[in-house]
Amino acid sequence: DAKSKQDEPSGIIRLGMGSSKAWLSLLSFLEFTGDTVFAILRFLSGRAGFRARDFWLSVQECGAGALPIVALISFLIGMILAFVGNVQLAAFGASLYVADLVGIAMVREMGVMMTAIIMSGRTGAAFAAHIGSMNANQEIDALKTFGFNPFDFLVLPRLFALLLMMPLLTIYANVIGILGGMLVASTVDIPPQLFLTEMLTIVDLTQASLGVIKSFFFGAVIAIAGCYHGMNSGSSSAAVGESTTRAVVTSITAIIILDSAFAAIFTVLDI
Repeated sequence: DAKSKQDEPSGIIRLGMGSSKAWLSLLSFLEFTGDTVFAILRFLSGRAGFRARDFWLSVQECGAGALPIVALISFLIGMILAFVGNVQLAAFGASLYVADLVGIAMVREMGVMMTAIIMSGRTGAAFAAHIGSMNANQEIDALKTFGFNPFDFLVLPRLFALLLMMPLLTIYANVIGILGGMLVASTVDIPPQLFLTEMLTIVDLTQASLGVIKSFFFGAVIAIAGCYHGMNSGSSSAAVGESTTRAVVTSITAIIILDSAFAAIFTVLDI
């Protein structure tokens, strides 16, 4: 036992090994992102393509299939914002400004953020599991053997589907969340028409577009993270499960980092 304890690396060595592994993983992810950009350029120049059926299947999975859960979460988030806001604002006799709070919070942050987190756990994980299963069954090697580029046939349709559907889902989430806040406001004697009138005084087109702009980047991160961990998973069923978990963790972490960067940029630009 004493010998085995002596053979174990110290805490500093384990920290160094972990840091080195994290750095190599980051470089690998950035390399995969670069390969994805080149695949997009090949597609735009007409030198790459994929089956339209795969694209529309991904659109259905990312779009229509996600509507119920996005609606439920967004509606509840809108209600929670209105409840909490009313408790604080009522003390100052300013309950009407709940409309401003719900509107700004949904279109700038909560709508796109909750949609992205939902899609990370739902669609990003599905991408990783699907491609990871193909990798375990050597279907990706078969594609390479027949001269097909896996990036073109597996990554691009999923990436384009999320880039198309994330802005639409974000707008949908914003509307549903505002309706949830409006429902709560109606219980504290704020009529829906007054709620909308007050909200539109603060939520203009610029404010409403901020979350939609962020949704493009969040969608790209979710698709790239899911496809990256799927294509780099092992050849066993356990490895597929681990790659699915890593895909969700990676995408959510990247989304929060990106959102922080956008918050800093919008603050500097005074938006």
